[in-house]
Amino acid sequence: MKDIKTLNKISPIGLDELDAAKYHVGDDIENPEGILVRSASLHDMEFGDELKAIVRCGAGVNNIPVEKCAEKGIVVFNTPGANANGVKELTIASLLLASRKITDGIAWANTLESDVAKQVEKGKSAFAGCEILGKTLGVIGLGAIGGLVANAAKSLGMKVIGCDKFITVEAAWHLSRAISKASDYDEIYAQSDYITLHIPSNDQTRGMINAESIAKMKDGVKIINLSRADLVNAADIKAALKSGKVSCYVTDFPTEETINCEGIITTPHLGASTAESEDNCAVMAAHQLSDFLENGNITNSVNFPAISMPRTTKGRLVILHRNVPNMLNRITGYISGEGINIEHMANRSKGDYACTMIDTPDKLHDETVKKIEELENVIRILKFD
Repeated sequence: MKDIKTLNKISPIGLDELDAAKYHVGDDIENPEGILVRSASLHDMEFGDELKAIVRCGAGVNNIPVEKCAEKGIVVFNTPGANANGVKELTIASLLLASRKITDGIAWANTLESDVAKQVEKGKSAFAGCEILGKTLGVIGLGAIGGLVANAAKSLGMKVIGCDKFITVEAAWHLSRAISKASDYDEIYAQSDYITLHIPSNDQTRGMINAESIAKMKDGVKIINLSRADLVNAADIKAALKSGKVSCYVTDFPTEETINCEGIITTPHLGASTAESEDNCAVMAAHQLSDFLENGNITNSVNFPAISMPRTTKGRLVILHRNVPNMLNRITGYISGEGINIEHMANRSKGDYACTMIDTPDKLHDETVKKIEELENVIRILKFD
């Protein structure tokens, strides 16, 4: 029986995917083999020796100490694409919120007490906006979410230009042929009436929307940020709103700097807050977790490479190690020294870390596994019999 700890409320539809005969799931488990988490912060959490995997039911992993986990041989997963439709729909709503002064109009209408119809007709001109039809939308990031947004905006009659420096072949296949490709972000800035961000927060992207990049944009541009707050420099966006360079900023990540500011519309991290998104994320998370704990297969990890093989033999070793030369020779040397044949083997790397998966027709002796485990740069070994 494998112990799985849940942090936050995880959809029961996803938890039902974990076989009750194999898994004990709960929020009171002290030394779990796996953790399922949504938004709870794990940065100050102590991880027990049994912990092998953390799965984020969502895309962002800012709440997880990813590097610390890699050094301890804890594989961190996320669920990219599972909440994509929910975020896409909120992005489309944000385009309309940025265009029509809807939130201002609602707030004003709620102040009316008498002669309402007459006051509405008299005051509605203060909330006039524009239509998105025929306008140009720049999409930065064309992954699971950005691709859906680009296609949806095109179907609504917008001109769409997109830029993704790391787009996968699979993501590209799902894009409408009508989406124009920008060679760089500057091209997006120069052409777009609206700009929407669908990229992760990292050292290359934090603060990318700042005074310098805003200066390259059209006057009156509208910016949508449903990705992460720190992609946009708050002081610079407020200055641009005050000058009129930016006409509206919509963000799903309110901060002390952006709440109650004229021209800024904030929603309380609602992008994936739909029943469907939570169910999809939990189901994907459960499948990834069980496949790893039962077979060693890694799908959608943010700190170790994707690697998988079907189980056809009695023995399997999954070796998590640093990405340094000569590891394969040293690992396989111990196995061949025991006189055991390697039937299948895979090796993948991701940055500083790598994973080697080895299938043998017979179980390896514990002494051999221990010798491999003691090799320099081996972080952890998972043995499956």
